[in-house]
Amino acid sequence: MEMPFMTTSREQRSARDVVRKGRAAQMEGENARLERENAQLRHAVGSHAAVDQALGVLIAVHRIEPGAGFEVLREVSQHTNTRLLEVAESVIAWALGRGPLPEPVSRELDAAVRRHGRPGDPTGSPEQHPLRGAGPVPGSGGT
Repeated sequence: MEMPFMTTSREQRSARDVVRKGRAAQMEGENARLERENAQLRHAVGSHAAVDQALGVLIAVHRIEPGAGFEVLREVSQHTNTRLLEVAESVIAWALGRGPLPEPVSRELDAAVRRHGRPGDPTGSPEQHPLRGAGPVPGSGGT
């Protein structure tokens, strides 16, 4: 038995082209959305790493608990109207000897450490390990 030869009408081909173009546009939109999300996640990971490093500095210098260290950074950020990432980057730069902390950050950091330091532990006080731009980083060999 012979199958009849079927052709598609111009309207059917046109309708399929519209569907294909619609799917392509949807995929392009989804691709753009995923690229934006990927960029946001990369930024978040980088920010998280900087905050974690700044926490490490606070923990090492002031011997405070990690949760308290985060509260210190958060409070400094709020009280100085500075993004948390910028505060963290300032602390890291100071710890690496790249310069002093900005004065408002230094002042608020000292106050926040006093509020969140371990009671009765003089090593947690700013007087013992000041996070001041003029002072050396403990253990750095600076004078």
